[in-house]
Order: sequence, then structure tokens, then C-alpha cells
Amino acid sequence: TFRCKHYRRRCKIRAPCCDEIFDCRHCHNEAKNDLEIDPIHRHDVPRHQVKRVICSVCGTEQNVQRNCRSCGVCMGNYFCEICKFFDDDVLKEQFHCHECGICRTGGKGNFFHCHKCGCCYSNLIKDSHHCVERAMHHNCPVCFEFLFDSMKNITVLLCGHTIHLDCVKEMELHHRYSCPVCSKSICDMSNIWRKLDEEVASTPMPEMYKNKMVWILCNDCESTCEVQYHIVAYKCLRCCSYNTRQIQGFPAP
Repeated sequence: TFRCKHYRRRCKIRAPCCDEIFDCRHCHNEAKNDLEIDPIHRHDVPRHQVKRVICSVCGTEQNVQRNCRSCGVCMGNYFCEICKFFDDDVLKEQFHCHECGICRTGGKGNFFHCHKCGCCYSNLIKDSHHCVERAMHHNCPVCFEFLFDSMKNITVLLCGHTIHLDCVKEMELHHRYSCPVCSKSICDMSNIWRKLDEEVASTPMPEMYKNKMVWILCNDCESTCEVQYHIVAYKCLRCCSYNTRQIQGFPAP
């Protein structure tokens, strides 16, 4: 009965945009946004506009409802009339967020809706998250998938920007520890900064560069300061971060 690879459900949808039948909106979007499709014809299904479903047990097409009007089967133990969403796997603890306008998973009591960010976040970061206006209403800065209704796990960086958790792990595998959007550090880098302290101290500059000074911008605290030129790295005098970049004062060759 469960033919959809995205959800356990006993119905299909008739897409209002193209009048074709698909197992779910994700099945539709994957098919209609395939690279072989002419870009002009690529599109997503407007989930809230779905009006007709087809029972997977008896094949009866009907208006959106939880139980089939013909055979009576429950087409989804979780049913949202607003999102036209069916899913038998209630262990996901689905709930509809009226502020987001869509269904989410994880249990309503475990999340809060941040009106500035425009999305739901875990209660674990309620008192510590950094608000970024419409933080989830953009593409992942690594894989470019739209985050707001993504089915993949999403994490909030220290700076407040959002990104797929798997994309963060991929960044770390390539030793990338700064936000792709604002360049701030994505985790506690104090151990790395201590190692850089040791490397800078053990790498004396040639005599001709010992008195050269340059201006740097710190990506973490956004301050500018004048520091001694060094080939290894530049340390912010305010927050001690090495996540910096030189902005002026290049030494003569």
C-alpha cells in the first residue's frame, strides 16, 4: 500500500498545477524539476491548493479528507486539512505551525516559533539563538536547497544563519569552520587559536618585515585593528580570534 518513498500514506494527490497524479508533493517536485525538464516548465506543487486525492486501496478519486469515501480506509493517521498532508508514521510527532503555515515534525511542545526569524526552532536554543530576519526563508548556502520546507535536518549556527546539518559536517571534513554567509566561526575555535599562537611564535619573520604593520578585519567581532605583519595568521587584538583578513597595509616586495 505504501508506495511513496517520502511518506507512509494510503493516497496519491492530483497536482493542481499540471493535473497529473503523484504519490506526494515531493515526488511531484522531484519529477517536475528534473534536469531533463525544460527550465521554463519546471515548478513546485502549491501544496495548499491540492483539492483531489486518490485512494491507494480502491483507486477512488475524491476531495481531500482523512478517510476514503468509498472503502473507508484511513489514508493517513496524521492528517492536516490545511497542508493537504497525510502520513501514517506518527512517531515523527507532526504538528501544524500556523505561523509557519506548514506542518513540521518533532512535537509541538518541543519547538517555539520565532517571529523575527519567521520559523520554528528547538526550545533548546530559545534563550540563546541569534535572531536573523527570515533566517529559514532562503537556500542552504552550501547545497542551495530551500531550507524553509526542507525534509533534511537543519542547524542554526552561532551567528544565527541556518544550514543543513549534513552540509556543516561536510564543511568540517574539508576544514571549513566559518559561516558561508557571514564568515563568522561556526563553533568554539579556542583550541585552534592556541595552536596558531604556538605556530606564530615559532615562526619569526625576516628582519625586513619585523616592523611592518597591517590593518585587519575580524570576521568574528567585526572590529578592525593594526597588527604586525605575519605570514602565518593575524590575531584580533579584541577577541583573540584568528578568523581575520587583511584589509590594508601590504608590505613592499
